[in-house]
Amino acid sequence: MTQRVELATLRDRLALDELVTEYAVAVDDGDWEAYRGLFAPGGQADYRSAGGVEGDAGTVAAWLAESMRAFSVRQHLIVNRRVRFGVLDQDVGDTAEVRADYVNPMRLAAAGGEDAGGEDAEGEGAGAPDFVSGGRYAFRLVRTDDGWRLLGVVIEEKWRRRPGRTAPAGTG
Repeated sequence: MTQRVELATLRDRLALDELVTEYAVAVDDGDWEAYRGLFAPGGQADYRSAGGVEGDAGTVAAWLAESMRAFSVRQHLIVNRRVRFGVLDQDVGDTAEVRADYVNPMRLAAAGGEDAGGEDAEGEGAGAPDFVSGGRYAFRLVRTDDGWRLLGVVIEEKWRRRPGRTAPAGTG
């Protein structure tokens, strides 16, 4: 691999990392316009393993907007990112896959959408999350004229915890 190809690969890895981070921030901040803008035309997301929907970015953004209203605080932590580029004639291609683990603590909103605060069932203070889930994302990405965009996102929820109980994914 030449130094020029290595530099291009490094730049692409940084761009992919930024896109994955922007994905988490858009969901956590409830910025559904930004969320939709991260996808290439025809891009899809699949949240079925977490009790959600599968569909185009607009459909999934609408579902997320509705379901995330129950939580006043959300914070995706996306870690252990593994990047694989599509290879075309020994060059880095214009497609990539990123597999990454996540932990997602969230705090329930009180009536009216404010932070519920107070103590939870274990006597922990207002900073303790009411709901935590974890699993793995599979991102499929494509290089476009506007930079890297998402072609597909599949969420594989592996576990979730509510105060006083832990359940395997899909059992709530």
